[in-house]
Amino acid sequence: MSGDRAAPSPSQQAAAPTIFGINSSVAVTLVLISPIIFTLVVYPDSFNLSWNEGRGGFIFAMAFIAAELVGVRQPVSKRKFLVVAGLAALTIGYFAALPYGLHDSIRDTGLSYGIRSEVIGSWMFMWDFVVMALFVGASLVVLFGKKWYKIAPAGAIYLAGSAVILSLDAFFPYDTLGPLQIIVPAYLQIDQAVIRFIDTNIMDIGKGVVATARGNLLVLNGLHGPFALQVFWPSAGVHSMIIYTLVMLAFLLKMEIPLKRKLIYFAIGTLGTVAVNVVRIISLTMYALIVTANPREWEAFHSVAGEIMFLPWLGIYLGIVMYTEGRRLRRMRQQQASTTPSSTSP
Repeated sequence: MSGDRAAPSPSQQAAAPTIFGINSSVAVTLVLISPIIFTLVVYPDSFNLSWNEGRGGFIFAMAFIAAELVGVRQPVSKRKFLVVAGLAALTIGYFAALPYGLHDSIRDTGLSYGIRSEVIGSWMFMWDFVVMALFVGASLVVLFGKKWYKIAPAGAIYLAGSAVILSLDAFFPYDTLGPLQIIVPAYLQIDQAVIRFIDTNIMDIGKGVVATARGNLLVLNGLHGPFALQVFWPSAGVHSMIIYTLVMLAFLLKMEIPLKRKLIYFAIGTLGTVAVNVVRIISLTMYALIVTANPREWEAFHSVAGEIMFLPWLGIYLGIVMYTEGRRLRRMRQQQASTTPSSTSP
């Protein structure tokens, strides 16, 4: 009959959309992460895990982008893909221009705005994350339109959140941003209680009173001598809580699940992030008590301890949420299929 169409075969239904002969989701992923790959090849020494001392966060942004886009069955026109490729070229151009005067100009601009020289690195890396966030966000809008946040928001939001944290560290270093400093004394009191419990009941980790917390000060007396810490909001994991909130909200926003379940997932993740921050502070304390009281050696551990713990936790937790909801959705579909009566033709 006219107007009828042959039903597509299973092979046609399974065929993923392509662009230039490449799976579209793979092609889009590659073009979005191309500036990160460029910086990784050209500036490999800048990819350390310290959140405010390098581009290590790009690696996790790349992982978020790939996790959300690879396998997405969303057709992309060649015109849109070429527009995004042009944006990628401009972004790569920014990173390529850094050694040729752009890096110094960004530094001088920050100093002229009153950024302290000891935190000028946060200002400079902030612009890297700003540029990448704008590129990824604009590219997703070009590719997927107004519903881009339903498809792959986490990478762009993670990059934007990192830029915000770096800007706060640049303009409000140490304890100059009072509201974010409020949580520090509570963390240190927990740390003091745990360390004293370990010293009294589990193993000898110091001499006399091994840990004393007052305000944002923590005085230690370990196996290698005394050690004092002055803790400010970035070291207490406030930046990780902000990034967790942004990324988690992005994931929950695109998941078609009841609001109650979203709130439960968010609350569990918040408690988990707080626990990771507490474990991080305790690990830093134990390192000073047991391993070394040398400030330089301790700082090397401190500079990577936060990301080593937080970002894997965030990735694992998001994976658990997605796996759990995927299983629940499949189970619901199976139940619906088993309860739906089969229809027969008259």
